[in-house]
Amino acid sequence: MKHQAVKVRIYPSDQQKQVLSQHFGCSRWWWNFALNLCIETYKATGKGLTRAALNTYLPQLKKNQETEWLKDCYSQVLQSTTLNLVTAYKNFFEGQARYPRFKSKKNKQSIQFPQNVKVTDKGELSFPGKVGVIKSNIHRPIEGKIKTVTISMNPSGKYFASILTEIEGDYPKKSDKGKVAGVDWGIQEFAIVHDGKRTSKFENPKHFQKHQKNLARKQAKLARKQKGSHSRNRAQKLVARVHERLSNARQDYLHKLSRKLVDDNQVIVVENLNIKGMVRNHKLAKVISDGGWGIFVNFLSYKLEKEGKILVEIDRFFPCSKICSNCHYQIGEMPRSVRDWTCPNCGTDHDRDENAAINIRAEGIRVLSVTKDLVLGTRTAADGGDISPKHGRKSMLRQSPVKSEAHTISDSFGVG
Repeated sequence: MKHQAVKVRIYPSDQQKQVLSQHFGCSRWWWNFALNLCIETYKATGKGLTRAALNTYLPQLKKNQETEWLKDCYSQVLQSTTLNLVTAYKNFFEGQARYPRFKSKKNKQSIQFPQNVKVTDKGELSFPGKVGVIKSNIHRPIEGKIKTVTISMNPSGKYFASILTEIEGDYPKKSDKGKVAGVDWGIQEFAIVHDGKRTSKFENPKHFQKHQKNLARKQAKLARKQKGSHSRNRAQKLVARVHERLSNARQDYLHKLSRKLVDDNQVIVVENLNIKGMVRNHKLAKVISDGGWGIFVNFLSYKLEKEGKILVEIDRFFPCSKICSNCHYQIGEMPRSVRDWTCPNCGTDHDRDENAAINIRAEGIRVLSVTKDLVLGTRTAADGGDISPKHGRKSMLRQSPVKSEAHTISDSFGVG
């Protein structure tokens, strides 16, 4: 079985907005209450609370006079909140996320319906409880069985529904037969891609730079408003709309570029960069954050998986810029300001970014040749190799199971 998510815009009526607001508030309150309960229980006993243990508090809370308003919320929404909190703890202990935090009504609001959501004949979404049928803009067919639907409201006041469906069948079997592309991240250019024959450079749109003046102007107006006033609430929505346009433009560019690379290649090799550490450089933090490299790799990952293709992430400490792609000679230091250099061993002139993309591709081919059976499912992890995920996004390949003694390029497998 495979899963697919579709995010659609929904248009609730004024009455439905009020009902959703109650649900958002109940879900948010229960999350904060349960999180505080877990923290206090751990301090007192050294143990956490399970999903079942947390859910046992709900019936009593609904009976208490101070919290009887929880009965106005659809019961399974609160139970889904419990599941999400338990999952957040699990991801934290597995090193995949940070510690769960308390939620605020000022940020994005969301609730989840785990079942009983249907698509009507008119193309609208029908929700259980008091929510009812909401006008929806379903822009593509909903395939498979609906598992969960998450309703969210962003800070600009727009409502969306994320529909998760379960579809019969599996993703195509992974294959390495085809083109291999190495991707190097840049500052002036967003990405430099080498596919074995030619190098392509894709511009950095610098979305934040385009919206910076407009955002600063609206933020200045917001700062002058009195806290708690209706005028301030309107100003907050104007600021949120600028952030929304910026985010939409960035994601549109990343989706289109990732789709192009996935369509053109069978294997894509990228660096596993420590972006969290890189943004500590105040001179580059704004450009790196605006680029969205982490989001881009996520887009590549799921698009490649759907088509039976492979994403290889090489070690972040691999000196791709300092190695001559012609003779494999490695130089010592190379300041960031150096964009072109000449190999002292063979005399080859290099463009820094193009040379790095070539070396990333070569290292990816080497890593994949070593772990080929493991990636394609013909060998188990017990047979050798370390591909366990590190902190952050789970990946098929994080490092090589053997150490390379020579950086060699081999196109003998699967490179068309």
